[in-house]
Formats: sequence, C-alpha cells, structure tokens
Amino acid sequence: MSCGQPHETDCHEVLAEVYLYLDLECAEERRTLIRHHLEECGPCLREYGIEQEVKALVARCCGNEAAPEKLRERLRLRLTELVVFETTESRELTD
Repeated sequence: MSCGQPHETDCHEVLAEVYLYLDLECAEERRTLIRHHLEECGPCLREYGIEQEVKALVARCCGNEAAPEKLRERLRLRLTELVVFETTESRELTD
C-alpha cells in the first residue's frame, strides 16, 4: 500500500515494520522514523490502527502469553528478511 505522497520513509517499509513498532522491538531511530511517517500519512495511520486492534485482540484471546525467546528471535529474523525483500522488490518495480 502506498498513499502516493512522497515521504522520508516509504509506506511499504512502515507497514512492513508496524508489528515491530507496536511491540517496541525496533531501534529508537527506526521508531522515530515510523512515528513521524504515521503522523503525516493518513492511510498508514489507519492501517496502523487496524494492526493495533488485531494485536490487542490476539493478546486478549491468548491471555498475554509470551512466546519462547528462540521463537521470537526466529520471527524477528524472518520479518527482517521480508522487509528487505519487499523494499528491494518495491524499488525494482519503481525503477
């Protein structure tokens, strides 16, 4: 998804990292970029709101159980790979 407006941080990148942002699992510098983007981009802010609601629903249904650390680390690695892939693919399509 892209709103079609130029931003410092691309919409695709922001939405790919929204769960890391919600879980406070990205670097502070990245959080600042994402927060700034959400403040200026209505479509991403709406999508972020939906993701936030889904996360809250899952937490209520699962009793706020924490995943084992090894699983969390594997998921972080996979999400990072997906972000890199999507970013690369998105840039190739626009070139």
